[in-house]
Amino acid sequence: MIIDCHGHYTTAPKALEDWRNRQIAGIKDPSVMPKASALKIGDDELRESIETNQLRLMKERGSDLTIFSPRASFMAHHIGDFNVSATWSAICNELCYRVSQLFPDNFIPAAMLPQSPGVDPTTCIPELEKAVKEYGNVGINLNPDPSGGHWTSPPLSDPHWYPIYEKMVEYDIPAMVHVSTSCNPCFHTTGAHYLNADTTAFMQCLTSDLFQRFPTLRFVIPHGGGAVPYHWGRFRGLAQEMKKPLLKDHLLNNIFFDTCVYHQPGIDLLTRVIPVNNILFASEMIGAVRGIDPETGHNYDDTKRYIEAASVKPDERRRIYEGNARRVYPRLDAALKAKGK
Repeated sequence: MIIDCHGHYTTAPKALEDWRNRQIAGIKDPSVMPKASALKIGDDELRESIETNQLRLMKERGSDLTIFSPRASFMAHHIGDFNVSATWSAICNELCYRVSQLFPDNFIPAAMLPQSPGVDPTTCIPELEKAVKEYGNVGINLNPDPSGGHWTSPPLSDPHWYPIYEKMVEYDIPAMVHVSTSCNPCFHTTGAHYLNADTTAFMQCLTSDLFQRFPTLRFVIPHGGGAVPYHWGRFRGLAQEMKKPLLKDHLLNNIFFDTCVYHQPGIDLLTRVIPVNNILFASEMIGAVRGIDPETGHNYDDTKRYIEAASVKPDERRRIYEGNARRVYPRLDAALKAKGK
């Protein structure tokens, strides 16, 4: 199987965005705040939004199953208060669950959390539990910066985050460390904020002993790990100066990287620098980079082409495509085995 560990529902019917805009307007004028029940999206609309977009491209490009979560830029945890985020998260998670029920062989859900700046992460637990127990989610998205580019939260190593980690350990689910929209004009959302966050999350873990406290905690750092593979020597050297163990012992039992890197030299670097056991196939289609590369004539986010062309052995390619995802996402593995896969 070819498992894409990084998919977002970027093509949801427009009614979702319209409802969200009304919710945002309701923050200032509670009289216009819509109820969740006001959002009406039928199964036929969901089918059309998937069949003509993600599923079509999966078939064209040769991937089988996508771990599917709400649109990252739409999480926007900086908007409103916890109640706003809680309602919005519940709606988005339910839609991804419905997609997984309509297309059970092609999509399996991962949840966004109702994070809110300055709010105790314990408030996220009910939605996390519902997502795992009722919707069969195999992972979560964890935003290390709910403030939207201003970084007001403690680092990921801080006890502030422990309630979520304890639930992740209990349910044996990983978190993809994924920020949302930047409202700070210094940081473009997908070109800077995302990649900054990937690098920052790795460094926060490097400087801590988080995984000594939570030895089975697992993070997937998306977008190829930001600057991490490119500056692997820098991180190795910094860890050495801090008297930390070798990175393979200090972090690589717990941190994994996806292949959302949109050119061949980037994938070649990733697969040379990072151990194959720590790389999970992903495309993030239809996402931040949707165009065709004029140098190749192929879509930038057709990442399977890069893996096929990379200098990795057949067994290593199988691990990138399937084996590592089944190991990092045990609930995914269990769901597939239950279907005889």
